Amino acid sequence: MTTPTPHIECQPGDIAATVLMPGDPLRAKYIAETFLEDVKQVNGVRGMLAYTGTYEGRLISVMASGMGMPSIGIYSFELFSFYGVERIIRVGSCGAYSGDLNLYDVVIAEDAWSESSFAKTQGVSDVDVLSATPDLVAELEDKAAALNIDYVKTRIHSSDVFYRQNFDEYQTIRDQHGCQVVEMEAFALFANAMATGKQAACVLTVSDSLVTQQATTSAERESAFTSMMKIALQMAE
Repeated sequence: MTTPTPHIECQPGDIAATVLMPGDPLRAKYIAETFLEDVKQVNGVRGMLAYTGTYEGRLISVMASGMGMPSIGIYSFELFSFYGVERIIRVGSCGAYSGDLNLYDVVIAEDAWSESSFAKTQGVSDVDVLSATPDLVAELEDKAAALNIDYVKTRIHSSDVFYRQNFDEYQTIRDQHGCQVVEMEAFALFANAMATGKQAACVLTVSDSLVTQQATTSAERESAFTSMMKIALQMAE
């Protein structure tokens, strides 16, 4: 397959080697317009906005993934396989499984546990825990420390279901699998990095708590999670 792909209209050279990948297209737009210079929109297919620009003089792209593993699975695979992308850093929201985590806390994923069959179907692994790229995780930790931004490094839960009927099941997942937060994309991203020999990581902001029932608004999720954005933007090359 040659570029452009069925889901991305970019031309060769439009996308940087490092891509930040929020789920929400409006969060991608916010990051690009707030933090990047000489920014150019390079994708609008299906409303999945992507931008390329510079951060502190270094090139970086930001592109939305949509919600869920099938969606990020398509976009991350095409970026890795057909656009020369070497590193994708998911920057997203998550729900806290632990009362020790508060709204707006930053989480760096060490690995992701999931019930999903994505990695097995992709043909890369039949295990239920996939790791982020260790060197990329260490680099994100260094960037966070340099910015004096506190974070928690932990295992996360990548779920296929947002409206889980057995609400209290999160307690079992937390206690049996060591997951401190839940989101819906990272496991597939890590699987595609394995499939293509590329690098992937995930930085999250706590947007709600299954323990306390506190939650942020959609506007806050779009534009107020700046700490994780600043950490990830330091990865520009």
